[in-house]
Amino acid sequence: MESPSLLLLTTLLAFAFKASVAQWTPAFATFYGGSDASDIMGGACGYGNLYNAGYGVNSAALSTALFNNGASCGMCFTITCDASKTQSCKQGTSITITATNFCPPNYALASDNGGWCNPPRQHFDMSQPAWETIAVYQAGIVPVNYRRVPCQRSGGMRFTINGNNYFELVTVANVGGSGVVSQMWIKGSKTDWMVMSRNWGASWQSNAYLNGQSLTFKVQTDDGRVVTADNVAPYNWWFGGTYTSWQQF
Repeated sequence: MESPSLLLLTTLLAFAFKASVAQWTPAFATFYGGSDASDIMGGACGYGNLYNAGYGVNSAALSTALFNNGASCGMCFTITCDASKTQSCKQGTSITITATNFCPPNYALASDNGGWCNPPRQHFDMSQPAWETIAVYQAGIVPVNYRRVPCQRSGGMRFTINGNNYFELVTVANVGGSGVVSQMWIKGSKTDWMVMSRNWGASWQSNAYLNGQSLTFKVQTDDGRVVTADNVAPYNWWFGGTYTSWQQF
């Protein structure tokens, strides 16, 4: 049974998430990656192939102000082009994207002339297919409005395990609900629960010897919800393997 303090914290996080979902905020958007989005694979969140991760090409790199040192990886946003400020919008359209990469600042250029991702600008560098849903290719950059939305995913969460003995580096992808992992725990079939720490982006680490044990993960998203993926990796799991659970937010 949850303690009253934990239940209160979960309730407050849920209210905060719902408040952030409701608000539209102005920003700007550009695009990268080519018409087939082949150059957007990989990225600072660590998802690798975005199709295998469950995210596809509707994704974007976030500026420093939005990326939050990787804590925004997996977050979903609905973006609309602001037709009141430019003629380059495809009116009546919107696109929902997932944050999968970081758009670094370029301090050699002015923030309003090429340094689009310089702090404190809120900026989305979108995949070209996502961009062309809301704006014409020739525009290059457009003003947009965005709001955070719940993530709709197909299938369960996916856990990719890298590292070596005494070091498990786990990237969790295809996360629904808030989309953002705020804490993870790992449990071997012969161990108790162990808290994991964020290594970078969507990757979490453990420093335990877990070879030969089936692995269970507990995942908490930033709205306070917790889901447990029981025995998602079998006892003969291997480094470099990806394991899909039935569990989802």
